[in-house]
Amino acid sequence: MSSSIRTCLWFRDGRGREAAEFYCSLIPGSRVERTFSGDAGNGPFSVIDFSLGGVPYQILDAGPHFTLTEAVSISVETADQAETDRLWTALTADGGEESVCGWLKDRYGVSWQIFPRRLTELTMNADKNVSAKAMAAMMKQKKIDIAAIEAAAVRD
Repeated sequence: MSSSIRTCLWFRDGRGREAAEFYCSLIPGSRVERTFSGDAGNGPFSVIDFSLGGVPYQILDAGPHFTLTEAVSISVETADQAETDRLWTALTADGGEESVCGWLKDRYGVSWQIFPRRLTELTMNADKNVSAKAMAAMMKQKKIDIAAIEAAAVRD
């Protein structure tokens, strides 16, 4: 895939290619597209273009000048709880950190939102009571447990 628009993630530790390959191993339809390395006069850098499920991304691995932040995250709407669990487990392994409401930070410091499609259906439900109950239940969770949210949303 060739795209003129990509979200660029700044890495600072020389592990950009490793991260891109890891992410591509998790998301079907993903691949590392091209890489480039060089030296811009103030140190070595690498650029890794890759796509996750057809969405273009880029990693610029260029040293300690900038850090990743939770203000930018990769959001993945999964088909079901099993896919949510699989991604959550892989992304929090080896130094990743759980956060709240389906958010996590992986071992490389990239923030993710991992949530099943059913969560969107419940939190955006036309019945504002269902929507509010689903949202309240989600706010108490780290990894999304859709069965618990469904139970809370339909409870009187």
